[in-house]
Amino acid sequence: MKNTLRMWIAAGSALAMSLTLAGCAGGDASSDGTATGGSSSGAGSTGSSFSGEIPTVLQVRFGDEGEPFAMNLESNATASAIAGYVADSDWRLPIYHYDDFEDSDVMQYYDIPSRYEIPSDPQTVTEQHAGEVYYSDPNRIILFYRDAQISGEYTKVGEFEPTDDFVNAVIDNPVLEGWGNKIVQIGVE
Repeated sequence: MKNTLRMWIAAGSALAMSLTLAGCAGGDASSDGTATGGSSSGAGSTGSSFSGEIPTVLQVRFGDEGEPFAMNLESNATASAIAGYVADSDWRLPIYHYDDFEDSDVMQYYDIPSRYEIPSDPQTVTEQHAGEVYYSDPNRIILFYRDAQISGEYTKVGEFEPTDDFVNAVIDNPVLEGWGNKIVQIGVE
């Protein structure tokens, strides 16, 4: 009887935890415990089902409790695709490598789940300014929070006002307890 009761309690706890992780993020819980955002048109979605006006500004939070910062979007197909997906469902993207790669002192990158098809028109970029945001194929958002001179093939998607508060929010984004990664949340205002 005690073993049966323990099994039911363990199963109920596991179900509650998985629903909590998936529900809080508005998307799918991945195998590492981070939610990666979702689309109302399903996990296999290849296009946004958002039918309203595409947002020109997105709200970004660094960490689950971070203050929001406005990202003004460029007027291009890449930025519009990202905005359309985010308008469907907020993104909660993991940051697995935040201080262990070359140039981590000037930039961070956020991987977008591969189910999102995002067009791009990459150009060679050799100089970036603090606050600029780029898309890099395949499905990666790159944020420069300090000025840099890094050569790459990028499509500019937006920019932030690079205030001290913004730079500190990026740098001080806390590591999720128990997971070992950071989170960036992207939504509409």
